[in-house]
Amino acid sequence: MAKLSNEDLLAAFEEMTLLELSEFVKLFEDKFDVTAAAPAAVVAATATGPAAEVEEQSEFDVILEGAGDKKIQVIKEVRGLTSLGLKEAKDLVDNAPKPLLEGVNKETAEKAKAALEGAGASVTLK
Repeated sequence: MAKLSNEDLLAAFEEMTLLELSEFVKLFEDKFDVTAAAPAAVVAATATGPAAEVEEQSEFDVILEGAGDKKIQVIKEVRGLTSLGLKEAKDLVDNAPKPLLEGVNKETAEKAKAALEGAGASVTLK
């Protein structure tokens, strides 16, 4: 197999949807037993030590548990909250439970949860 240059890899990634790229990152992490976390975040987490455990959670994941009866409205909300296209948003809603937003602040997570529940979806925050 020919070795791909960095430019070739970037060109391939540019053609991928966000969902495809996310799946690739997960496969890459599993294959090479690594995490795609930012190094600064790891250093900050280890530098704070036990005091960080007492602090209130500052980052939340919005998990779409199910679409409910109003699937079309939920798909519209998913598209409004993310940069996903129609097909990707529909696939995400069809394959729930799935993470919708990851590592967002509390205010953003609460707004997303309220919007999705208003459309008829069931949502959890982690």
